[in-house]
Amino acid sequence: MNRKSKGLLSIASAMLIGVSLSTSTALAAESKSSSKTRLEEGKEISFSRPKGNCLACHMIVGGASPGNIAPPLVGMKARFPDKEVLRSQIADASKRNSETAMPLFGRYEILTEDELDKVVDYIHSL
Repeated sequence: MNRKSKGLLSIASAMLIGVSLSTSTALAAESKSSSKTRLEEGKEISFSRPKGNCLACHMIVGGASPGNIAPPLVGMKARFPDKEVLRSQIADASKRNSETAMPLFGRYEILTEDELDKVVDYIHSL
């Protein structure tokens, strides 16, 4: 390899390293500023009218204008020690009560699987 080729290779390597560093720094900064915990995301979905809308029927601590036609969501770990039972209830409440008024979040794909998991994590933490 001649000197000119080595020089061009060095310049190309330096540019690649520079681009890599600036990209990873930008991604890290973006991730930090927009990162929420699963519980925060679950709460946001639960309180969201177009998605979870749990507050329409349930009282949840910290929720504005809660409904009172369904049980308050408190002491959930005691009420649902098995988190999978809670997930099943949120996903399709008609399995336990065929006349439920609760939306069938999983069956009708109101929530994605990931959103459902986040809501379950949040509700179970109450």
